[in-house]
Amino acid sequence: MTQHALQAARRLAPRLAARAAEHDRDGSFPTEDFRDLREAGLFGLMVPTALGGMGATFAEYAAVATELARGNGATALVFNMHASVTGALGAVTEELAEALGVPDEALAARDRLLAAAAQGSWYAVAMSERGAGARLSQLSTVYEQAEGGWRIKGSKTFCSGAGHADGYLVAARSAADPSVVSQFLVPAGDGLTVEPTWDSLGMRATSSHDLHLDVAVPADRLLGGVEGLALVVAQLMPHWLVASYAAVYVGVARAAIDAAAEHLNARNLAGLPAVRSRLGRADAAVAAAQLVVAEAARRVDEAPGDAETNRWVWRAKLLAGTTAADVAASMLEAAGTSATRRGHPLERLYRDARCGSLHPATSDVCADWLGIAALGGDPDRDATVPRW
Repeated sequence: MTQHALQAARRLAPRLAARAAEHDRDGSFPTEDFRDLREAGLFGLMVPTALGGMGATFAEYAAVATELARGNGATALVFNMHASVTGALGAVTEELAEALGVPDEALAARDRLLAAAAQGSWYAVAMSERGAGARLSQLSTVYEQAEGGWRIKGSKTFCSGAGHADGYLVAARSAADPSVVSQFLVPAGDGLTVEPTWDSLGMRATSSHDLHLDVAVPADRLLGGVEGLALVVAQLMPHWLVASYAAVYVGVARAAIDAAAEHLNARNLAGLPAVRSRLGRADAAVAAAQLVVAEAARRVDEAPGDAETNRWVWRAKLLAGTTAADVAASMLEAAGTSATRRGHPLERLYRDARCGSLHPATSDVCADWLGIAALGGDPDRDATVPRW
């Protein structure tokens, strides 16, 4: 699997890069990129082989995401959301399902969603809300039982791929008991309204618009078939909520070095010692961040949810975000003022890289989590503000 998916990502990256400037300029969604991802079978990357997918590990996902991001970080970021949904669903083993009380019919429904992904369906994530961010415990979107299933009402923001996905992972609180947070896979269609609000500094092609919901969904769209699993899964699989972004921003940082090198060679500036020094430091920084991401991913595959694994997960997110921003800024300085013109790859990469520290968990939240752990505390319990 690894080589096939990795080769596909490397083959697609130049195509994504060729379209990136236009979609960034217009703030338009890269539909062609997602057609290419579908045709390459990458929507089934995290789907178990028994359901028609590639059965990738978290480490294999990270390698693919990095390569895609070297082409277009915005495309890789939206793909990350789909991989997060399918990866989390596919990671529910029989043992974990039994421990969580997941009924057989919910596992069958899960398998249908995963099989659809392997056939080309793709899913977005509708979790964040204005005023609450991605903190599950603070959500205002609510759900209640209705005839034949559930009714969900509320509004989401920063929903990457809004209006283009085949389904949306929606987190909502129970109207009957607000302490209960559940997740639903809501199909695209009636009851969903996209409000075009995304006009951002970076990652402009993600179509991360607001999504308004007043929708009825069948009973089997409650993920896990049990209410209240969302917070539990967040604790068990923080890698999908925290560090799956990390691989994307390592790819963006590497793309900034590539773009700077091409620019400097074309302008005969590569002979300047200061320029070479900047590229050398950037290369070392990105290599270090990539190693941390790889180590975190390796530990996720070998010991998911382990305390030391989770520490590496938070380290990966922190280092990838800060490294991408620092490296892109340095590459822009190395290239000079001409690289700041709209449409220059480095100008776009600088803006895209700056977003890495802002995705939940933000760099400040990651650093606080790691600081509490270093002091011997419990980062999930001892934080002033709930992580989720």
